[in-house]
Amino acid sequence: MLWVDRLSGAEAGSELTFDQVSLLKKEDGSVLVGAPSVEGASVLAEVLGEEKDEKIYIQHFRRRKNSRTRVGHRQTYTRIRVKEIRA
Repeated sequence: MLWVDRLSGAEAGSELTFDQVSLLKKEDGSVLVGAPSVEGASVLAEVLGEEKDEKIYIQHFRRRKNSRTRVGHRQTYTRIRVKEIRA
């Protein structure tokens, strides 16, 4: 299971294909490095759903100005499970 940045339009239970693969290790142990991607390689993944990460706080402070700002942010991620790596 992997967490990737939110993929718009990806619903739970759907399948995604990633065509731009940068690095591929074959069964015989050899490694293919793409420039910028490996030709003919793709990854088939299943979408498990969306989740939010922990809240982080960003604080701005200006000295001697009595100016303080605190803003919270929660990043949204899409959980995927890799089903197959095609080479």
